Amino acid sequence: QVQLVESGGGLVQPGGSLRLSCAASGSTFSIYAMGWYRQAPGKQRELVARITSGDYTNYGDSDKGRFTISRDNVKNTVYLQMNSLKPEDTAVYYCKADSPGRGYWGQGAQVTVSS
Repeated sequence: QVQLVESGGGLVQPGGSLRLSCAASGSTFSIYAMGWYRQAPGKQRELVARITSGDYTNYGDSDKGRFTISRDNVKNTVYLQMNSLKPEDTAVYYCKADSPGRGYWGQGAQVTVSS
């Protein structure tokens, strides 16, 4: 079992920045990739960014160079740095850990971009 705890969400003005953190615990040795997904009201959950154990990264279409995913293997934590935030980035951001046979989700962190 893997447990994920997200932090760093909140309210930010358009053009601002936020950094989300996701700390993994439990059977972290089984994780081969971690990622961030988001879900806005009335929309499907979508990929924001993902990073593998080999540091391969891929990003969703909405990022357009504004978001950066990184990880700290010692702390078993993955980060999502979000810059130049827009109102359309408002969503619940979920952390996900992939291990053989299943994925684990965090509880979600609300990000609201509004003036």
